[in-house]
Amino acid sequence: MCHAVEDSDTQDRFGEVLVQLIVELKSEQYLRCILDESQKELCKATTGRGSLPTFTLLGKLADAVPVFADILVVEHSNLVDHLLMGLMYPNEGVKAAVCYLYGKLYSSPVGTEKLSAHFEERLCGLFLNTFGHAQTKELQVNCLGLLKELLKSDRFVSILMNNSKPEEESENSDLLEGENPLPLILKKLLLTRDEMLQAASSHCMAAVLVHSPSRYAPAFIHADVPEFLFECLMCSSEILIWSVYCSLLLLTEERLFFSKCHTVYGIESLVRSLQDVLQLNNVELHKQGLLLFTEIVKRQPVEIKLFTNRGICIDAIDVLMKTVDCPVLEVVVEAVKAVAAFLRKDHLNSPPVPYENLQKLLEAVLKRCGDLSPPHTSNKHEQSDLLLSMSQSRVSWKHGQLLLNTLESFRNACRLAVELQSDPMAQENAFTAPCSESKETLNNFSEFLLRICDSLCIPMVMNYLERAVSSSVMEVFISALNTLFTVVPNMRDKFSKKLASSCFIRLTLELKARFCSVQSNPALNQACSSFLFNLCLSLYSATEKERISSQEKQEISELLQKSLPQLNYTVAESLLLLAENPEPLSLDQSLCNHQHCFILLLYFAYSLGDRFVPEAELFLAIRNFLLVTQDHRDWPPPYILRAVLYLFAVCQDKGKALDSRSLCTVKRILDNLPDLSLVYIHCPLLLKFFLHYPELMGRFGHQVLQLWFSWEDCSHMEIEETAFGTSDQLNNANPLLPILKSNSSILLILLDLVCSSSVEVAQKVLMALRTFLEKNEDVFVCDLLRNQFLQILQQLLVESSSASLQANRNLPILLSLLFLVQLRSKGMRELDSTDFKLLHQVSNLCGKCRPKDIDLLQPSLNFLYCSLHQTTPCSQQRAVAVLLSNVSLLELLQKVLECTWMWSFPSEPTYLSSEDALLSSGWLLAASLLIYQHRYNTEVHQTLSLDLRQVLNAIIFRNKKPVLLLVSIVQFLRAILQQNFSSLLVTVVQNTAQGATQSQPSSPEDAALHPLTTQQVFSLVVSLQNLLVHVYLQKDLLLSQAVVACLETLLEYLYVRNRDVALHVASQPWHRFLLLTLLNGSQKSILQPEILRLMTLFLKYQSSNIISQKEIGQILQEVAEANLLELPEATSQALHLFLCQIQSSHCQVEPVQAQTIQTLLEHLPEQTSTCAKHQDIVCVGSVAIALSQ
Repeated sequence: MCHAVEDSDTQDRFGEVLVQLIVELKSEQYLRCILDESQKELCKATTGRGSLPTFTLLGKLADAVPVFADILVVEHSNLVDHLLMGLMYPNEGVKAAVCYLYGKLYSSPVGTEKLSAHFEERLCGLFLNTFGHAQTKELQVNCLGLLKELLKSDRFVSILMNNSKPEEESENSDLLEGENPLPLILKKLLLTRDEMLQAASSHCMAAVLVHSPSRYAPAFIHADVPEFLFECLMCSSEILIWSVYCSLLLLTEERLFFSKCHTVYGIESLVRSLQDVLQLNNVELHKQGLLLFTEIVKRQPVEIKLFTNRGICIDAIDVLMKTVDCPVLEVVVEAVKAVAAFLRKDHLNSPPVPYENLQKLLEAVLKRCGDLSPPHTSNKHEQSDLLLSMSQSRVSWKHGQLLLNTLESFRNACRLAVELQSDPMAQENAFTAPCSESKETLNNFSEFLLRICDSLCIPMVMNYLERAVSSSVMEVFISALNTLFTVVPNMRDKFSKKLASSCFIRLTLELKARFCSVQSNPALNQACSSFLFNLCLSLYSATEKERISSQEKQEISELLQKSLPQLNYTVAESLLLLAENPEPLSLDQSLCNHQHCFILLLYFAYSLGDRFVPEAELFLAIRNFLLVTQDHRDWPPPYILRAVLYLFAVCQDKGKALDSRSLCTVKRILDNLPDLSLVYIHCPLLLKFFLHYPELMGRFGHQVLQLWFSWEDCSHMEIEETAFGTSDQLNNANPLLPILKSNSSILLILLDLVCSSSVEVAQKVLMALRTFLEKNEDVFVCDLLRNQFLQILQQLLVESSSASLQANRNLPILLSLLFLVQLRSKGMRELDSTDFKLLHQVSNLCGKCRPKDIDLLQPSLNFLYCSLHQTTPCSQQRAVAVLLSNVSLLELLQKVLECTWMWSFPSEPTYLSSEDALLSSGWLLAASLLIYQHRYNTEVHQTLSLDLRQVLNAIIFRNKKPVLLLVSIVQFLRAILQQNFSSLLVTVVQNTAQGATQSQPSSPEDAALHPLTTQQVFSLVVSLQNLLVHVYLQKDLLLSQAVVACLETLLEYLYVRNRDVALHVASQPWHRFLLLTLLNGSQKSILQPEILRLMTLFLKYQSSNIISQKEIGQILQEVAEANLLELPEATSQALHLFLCQIQSSHCQVEPVQAQTIQTLLEHLPEQTSTCAKHQDIVCVGSVAIALSQ
């Protein structure tokens, strides 16, 4: 009936009804009947077009009834011959129906088996020809359907891909060129604009390639199929994009895909596709696209540049950043894997390298990995939570993969930075404008890697280690850290110290012991060994800068390189290894090398604070190692001994003291060294170790202390006094101080160093001793030091001439220390024989000097000055006699004083130069000798001659003179005034001009004041007034006290010589102005010694116009409100004199005030004799001055 109807629509309806009936009846008998009838119809058909309804019906039945295809190929195989005839009929409708039926037959396993030979012998070529010339979409779709079924079989794929026409048959064909027509047929479909056909074509390509990419991919590549696949990526069909991704992914397994530059052509399309795909909500598509991108950038040959356009490279970075921020963990894992593959030099070395974009990408990757890291939770789960536990395990595994890929990205970035160092074009951005700074530099990128490692990478891995430890993750991490050593060479040392102080030596050893024993995990073992090797060499270079030896560094390098790969022990095993005794006569040095290597690792770890072995255990292990070494007489090299001594020093407080045998071993080993500096480490603990044991201090104390001061930073020692407030802080800054306090005999070694060492070392010793003496007043070592000083000075003066003394650069330092010891002697004490001998030696030394020998004279004059003032009257009398009997000393003092008029002064009057300091000390010593010679009437063997006019002019015209020098000259003037210019020691002359002596006084007043003149007196008084106002407002109490004392002495001198002149001077109106200025300028209190003494002076000389009842009342009111017991001693003395002067001068005071005065006198502390009081010596700059003077 179907064949009787010619209308195609009616035929289709009849066919559908028949198929529906057969399906409903479910009887194979009807199927066989239909097949028999179909056989008859096909045999009767005169044309292929007449067979179309039959082919269509059979196709529909095969589609609706699963067993139909099996029955057809088994029981009616002769029908297949008619199918071949249908494919040869020139009607694409018939061909389409035949292809559809063939597709159903080959979809059955039975059909595939029965028709296998049929396909190979008869169908393959005819099918490819039909497919290649198909014009209608129906035929193309049905051919694709048949092809899809055929491609499921590896045999059919092989037949299809190896099928080719003879040359005579194919030479006139435009389509089937070459030996593999199928790739060309599929490429033809890609050229259509039908996305369905394109998707099916690319799907078929993937179905072919999946069988054997290496075997079949070349045919597609030679047919230039990849280019058209890349073009298809610009579509919007997710199915097509997926199919293309799959096909291209399989093609990446063939090197020809890259060598024919298809990736160079298509990378832009791929990047643009990824940009569009990211807008879609298709996670699998995201993952597949990233996987393709990863394989391309990973497999791209180095010699063929992938990113020829910098813009595409930056777009790729942007795509990667967007995928890294994806909320889906699986996509992030693939994205980070793509980043790791992308970070290659050949992808990024086109100038200018986008360093800033790479920094943003790496930072995004590391932060994303850190954000996605799961929190630390317990691993215990209930049985009911088994599914949850399995799910969490899968998520944890994905996080581990993410961390691994992230670390690979970071490691590749580090390797990229190292590789770019050899490319001059990659160092800086060549397109930066002149005189402008660019951030796009390799140096900035390298420093960024170090920062990001410290801030993100290391914390992220440490957080991971709290949950799990993976050998693969740690291998990549350690390898990345190892690469960072060469990323920024100038920060290598700092980076190494940071790693060592953060316990990375401990971590690496633990990884080796856990994963690398029994020759397992060779990659991790190699990474850890290489990391420790570079870390130790960097630390060696950083810590041994002062004495780095190429030979020693080479030996350490060879030792580490040889032993580290085999050092896979736990800490406990390694400690036992140190005490292990090698076999006698054994030539194997591996045990010794392992011991030395472990000691070096301990040394570097401990030196940076990583004490991963308990000190007591380590102390015992190192001790046992030394004893074993002694037994075999196999002394370790110096760098191992250096490490051993350091470890001893670090652990000595936590372990037991070394026994005699161990100490003997240490001494014997050190005695065999040519130089102790080979094993010296500048460490306070090592210094303490040597000075702790008397056996070691007696033998090596001198050398160790000399090395200590040779290495010590002088500038650090200079500021430690002011920088640290408490004694604990000071001891931390100068660790020698507590050692000196516990063992004062070390001071003798230090004094010997002052004389026998270089000037630099001696200067550092002096600073240390000065700090020690100033900060430890409870330690009495002055007598010990004086005896040693005396011996040294005696030897120097006997063996040296004047010239050699002046050339001895250590002598000034020694004298400075002698002065410091003398200064340390607080209070009044009797001088013993050692003191007088020192006084004699120092005065003789001064006599051999010239005024320009300031470095020798300054401490010497200070010492002589202190010796005069810090003693009892009896000893003081003897000391004055010693000094005045030394003619050469007085001659030298004369020359120093004369230099006051010859040396020029600096422009700044407050600045005290070394010359000014020497002049100040000379005037102070001369004033002291003048006073004490008069007091004790000491015999004088040499006089000092001074021009009074020059002395007065120095005070009157004081411009450019430092304050301390003025104090010294004023003090000398006061001393000579006290003796009425009549002294056995000082001869006063007054020259009016050079070479001319002044004539007799011109007036009775001048005659009475001789050698002063009235004009000089008034000029001096005015100058002293001005000076007092200036220095008092400047709070220079030292000069103000000297000026007031000089005024007191001057008025006493005038009062004795000419009472009228004295009273006239005391009643000058300027004194009133002076007093008011001082009272108004006093910010805190008017109870100042200078003000009280000045008011006492005016009361004494009855200057009623100067001081009034108001000022007296003001003083009394403030005194009544003050706590008399808390007043300073100088203020208390001045107040006592002031109150007594009020009573004695019969001032008109009110009865209440008189009673107040009496009460105050009764409550003031009792005044003691000046000469019996404690005499404080202070140092102003480098000048010693007695406050009492």
